[in-house]
Amino acid sequence: MKRPVEFAHALLKESISEGDFLIDATCGNGNDTLFLAKLTGEKGLVHAYDIQDDAISRSKELTKDFNNINFILDSHAQINNYLDKDEISSIDGAIFNLGYLPKGDKAIITLAESTLEALDAILSKLNKGKRAVIVIYHGHEGGKEEKNAVLEYVQALNQKEFAVLKYQFINQKNNPPFVIGIEKN
Repeated sequence: MKRPVEFAHALLKESISEGDFLIDATCGNGNDTLFLAKLTGEKGLVHAYDIQDDAISRSKELTKDFNNINFILDSHAQINNYLDKDEISSIDGAIFNLGYLPKGDKAIITLAESTLEALDAILSKLNKGKRAVIVIYHGHEGGKEEKNAVLEYVQALNQKEFAVLKYQFINQKNNPPFVIGIEKN
């Protein structure tokens, strides 16, 4: 069985083509940014967001051989501002890793309000047949609230417009992460 991030990557890989426009809503250490940059290739573009200088620096170092990434030091809640500025009208895929920056300041976490704003922006511009995935790490202070808000949001999505799945291990202790996959119908 695939671990949550592996499963999230597999979901995206099935729907991403070379030349696509992709979003890493929480670039963190850059692993997802690198994955997306490789998938979309030189003809595509990745917007990688994070609110921490440290995360942007780490991600830039990991992806230094790629020229198809715009790093944005800002909240993913501001995605629409950057899409409008760059005249981008549609999105071909997105990934979120919710929680805190591994090996970073654990007091800086993703929050329900900004995550839901980002999801609204992404899903409104997501192309048909394309996917957004969310890996939810919720075993930290504030994690439960964000997890519950995201679950409530995705469960309310119109099933005629979106297919939503939840992938999780059910026999692991200590709040194991899980994946939400959303595909636009």
